[in-house]
Amino acid sequence: MDLTQLAALGIVSAAGLVRGTTGFGGAMLMTPILSVLIGPVPAVVTALLLETAAALVMFPEALPKVRWRVLSYLTVPAIVTVPLGGYVLLNVDPAIARKMIAIVVVVFSGMMLLGLRYHGSPRPTTSIALGSLVGALLGATSVGAPPVILYLLSGPDPITVTRANLTVFVTAISVIGIVMLAVAGAITKPVGLAAAALTIPFLAFTWLGGKMFARLADHHVRRLALALMLGVSITSLLM
Repeated sequence: MDLTQLAALGIVSAAGLVRGTTGFGGAMLMTPILSVLIGPVPAVVTALLLETAAALVMFPEALPKVRWRVLSYLTVPAIVTVPLGGYVLLNVDPAIARKMIAIVVVVFSGMMLLGLRYHGSPRPTTSIALGSLVGALLGATSVGAPPVILYLLSGPDPITVTRANLTVFVTAISVIGIVMLAVAGAITKPVGLAAAALTIPFLAFTWLGGKMFARLADHHVRRLALALMLGVSITSLLM
């Protein structure tokens, strides 16, 4: 195992730990650094595959809690625009793509760290517009959940329902993103095998993070994780 593989293993393990303790943030933490280590397209492919694997583990428990009316307005337009983001990822200069990924993470980790969120009740027109934006973001950068988190937290649903909505939403659009990248030929055998090898440590550390969550103060853990994501993305932006 060379240094690049060791570094990828380390960042993926850290991302799994963050994902388990906070319920989000795996792609936000791993994609900026992976884009520097292995390139933006393999980084997005890897992040989407790992996040899908984690979400699928939570999928059966989340499904009965989902608010389908809210979720449909977000998911359907996102599915349409994921390929648009993927087209940008596959056709833009890799150096620009790396900066683009880092900037998206800087913006949304900063917003979440400051406690910003959407003010007002979720509405169909707002949900459709947001879903369209998020689909394009996920296809281009693998980072799609944060805007939806900020949006759904403004609603009346309890946190368990919001988390279930996010799990199903991320699973659906990530699967579409993977299919789109596979059709475009971006998921080559070496990239697929490398991502598959990283799935086990990612899921193991996600499980460990979930166990740690019960022992830690949620507010402090989230702020620490967001500060880490912000620092990592700024570092990768400057590299």
